Amino acid sequence: MKFPILANDTIVAPATPSGGAIAVVRIEGPRAIEIADAFFTADKGTPLAEMKGYTLSHGVVGDRDRRIDDVVVALFRSPASYTGGDMVEISCHGSAYIVSEIVRLAIDNGARSATPGEFTKRAFLAGKIDLSQAEAVADVIAADSKASLSLADTQLRGGYSASLASLRGELLRLAALLELELDFSEEDVEFANRGELIELLERIDGEMAHLTHSFATGNAIKKGVGVAIVGKPNVGKSTLLNRILGEDRAMVSELAGTTRDTVEECITIDGVLFRLIDTAGLHNTDDRLENMGIERTLKALQSAQVVVELFDSPSSEDIVEIGNEQRVIRVMNKCDRGERDLPEGWIGISAKYGDGVEHLLQTIRGSVDTEAVMSGETVVSNSRHYAALCEGREALSRAREGLEMSLSSELVSMDVRVVLDSIGTITGEVTSSDILAEIFSKFCIGK
Repeated sequence: MKFPILANDTIVAPATPSGGAIAVVRIEGPRAIEIADAFFTADKGTPLAEMKGYTLSHGVVGDRDRRIDDVVVALFRSPASYTGGDMVEISCHGSAYIVSEIVRLAIDNGARSATPGEFTKRAFLAGKIDLSQAEAVADVIAADSKASLSLADTQLRGGYSASLASLRGELLRLAALLELELDFSEEDVEFANRGELIELLERIDGEMAHLTHSFATGNAIKKGVGVAIVGKPNVGKSTLLNRILGEDRAMVSELAGTTRDTVEECITIDGVLFRLIDTAGLHNTDDRLENMGIERTLKALQSAQVVVELFDSPSSEDIVEIGNEQRVIRVMNKCDRGERDLPEGWIGISAKYGDGVEHLLQTIRGSVDTEAVMSGETVVSNSRHYAALCEGREALSRAREGLEMSLSSELVSMDVRVVLDSIGTITGEVTSSDILAEIFSKFCIGK
């Protein structure tokens, strides 16, 4: 599905999910006020067309002589609205029938059903928000923890856009200097010292590197930080998962190999969402099903940010190969069986009785640094943005090498333009209808 560049028609859609006590139906476009007036009657009898923007009116919606519901109508006039166009929001009772009737009345009087994300897309096209802020709208709606909401809110309020605008401004200045030299190429004039330009590119690359490196944290917080619980058979992995969740989610048995697949559940610890992954016991076996479970365990480990290695006796070796960027927490289980000398840095617990589990949870929470997110710093969480930044850094590296090799301003300028385009695709200054269609198709209908 492709969106038109200009949207001159009037659209309607429910802006709230079904099942609530109150619902909101949103109408937007050049005929929004006229269409709402066709089936809404205010208590004071004044038509919406004669009212000022940012006003609320109580009244009735109905079809001819049939009363449908008592409603409150919020009126927003162009350009002072979310989308930049005229907009009417009708708050009614949450009955699915009432909502469908109001939508039908709007359509009967000239509106059409909105496509997914079309209201936010119109806000983007009107210049009310940039593309990264538009994507943040969906992230705010989907936020399921304090940290993920803070991440999306910073992006929605434009903090992310401000960082990119600063980078883009410096790159534009650099591109202007290089392209100015092209105009005087026959006179062999340099408008900027090459050494200073190289230093500028290095500084810009440092800022872009900071953004790309933040993606690991941002993406994990957005989707949930993966915590893999690994260990040999019967060390208590499933018992620990059940203890943390407070329910019998994973099957527990004295028999080795009971867990033959990964079991994943989510838990929020101090505002951060974690995905706990109970894995199959790691050992040598000829059982084909157990081996399949072990293979899935190793695959789950690759995507986990935190690895909880569970033992029931001291060991100096890791159970699995750990990645350089993975945080490892070594835990001794079954401490209820007597006092044990724990190696330095280990945590002692009893998954069966719950001793030490709270300390383990706080250690898991402390393994994720959310200070930057909570303080409103720019953190990348969108894979599309990450890919664009990586592409931009590659072009930036080529530009720097070109300056060091004294290549022509024309060649260096081409790479700088690639960097500008890469950043521009994030904020929407450089985009296409295909990209817009992909982004907004993931939205709710009424957003």
